[in-house]
Amino acid sequence: MKKVLKSLLVFTLAISMVLSLAGCGGEKKVQLKVYNWGDYIDQSVIGDFEKKYNIDVVYDEFATNEEMYAKIKAGADDYDILVPSDYAIKRMIDEDMLYKLDMSNIPNYKYIDDRFKDLAYDPTNEYSVPYMWGTVGILYNKTMVKEPVDSWKILWDEKYSKQILMLDSLRDSIGITLKMMGYSLNTKDEKELNEAKELLIKQKPLVLAYVGDEVKDKMIGGEAALAVVWSGDAIYMKRENPDLEYVIPKEGSNIWFDAVVIPKSSQHKKEAELFINYLCETEVAFKNADFIGYATPHVEAKKMLPVDLTSDKSAYPEDGDLKNSEVFEDLAGSLPKYDRIWTEVKSK
Repeated sequence: MKKVLKSLLVFTLAISMVLSLAGCGGEKKVQLKVYNWGDYIDQSVIGDFEKKYNIDVVYDEFATNEEMYAKIKAGADDYDILVPSDYAIKRMIDEDMLYKLDMSNIPNYKYIDDRFKDLAYDPTNEYSVPYMWGTVGILYNKTMVKEPVDSWKILWDEKYSKQILMLDSLRDSIGITLKMMGYSLNTKDEKELNEAKELLIKQKPLVLAYVGDEVKDKMIGGEAALAVVWSGDAIYMKRENPDLEYVIPKEGSNIWFDAVVIPKSSQHKKEAELFINYLCETEVAFKNADFIGYATPHVEAKKMLPVDLTSDKSAYPEDGDLKNSEVFEDLAGSLPKYDRIWTEVKSK
């Protein structure tokens, strides 16, 4: 009898421990791995998602599309969510690196403005959901630059030697140089590319630094007079330092689109689609757009933003401001030409 009671007691304790562990989160949570640009989400959004769906999020950041692509191509990590730009998405689709999305799991896609659907990088809207969009332009300090800033040529003006910050991004830096010369930023022409290389080499002694996210602190702190920046970063910097202004040069620029995709490395496609749908909730999309400063493709979220943001042409340019501007295309076999040029420029 004592043996029976003892056995029953042990069994009861074992069951209690299992139930207790389950109640305290003993069951292993799904871990969703997100790979996004730096400073490109309101961190409270991640915490709220984790609480709402009992899913852990591992969040990593990249600085350029090329860095992100190389890491995914090498199979270094099993990421579930990526946020690449248009041309990188096209390349990854062509190389069969992305899952098609099950849109029945992303009903909030209905809130995305039709202007941002059926675009060339994903013409059938099967692989991506738009996240943010914007332009590349010049941010300048009005106390340090007194002349009109309306051309990329000012970045080659010797009077601003060691007061110029360039993006450490081969597509952006080579692209604006090509636009300044009246060429397409998607050119594959060797002669045009070599002209751009020579101009960038000529400019290099004037450049204070080639930068990524650190451009924000440098421009806010008045360390440079001119910088090539993405529009959303310009909004943030203008908020922090009213002496700063942003312009899209008259020669034209890059109009870019960043979108959320699921790489085939993902082990949690359903949860990844849940995360994408969550990002498209109106309150969440508003939170991100308000925090980041970039233009949102979400119709309802845009309505909630303050008028001083939606009326700022840095974030929401008018059609006339985008004259001569282009969207980056996938360079495919011509990318090594750009890699070679950028390597030569940086090594001089």
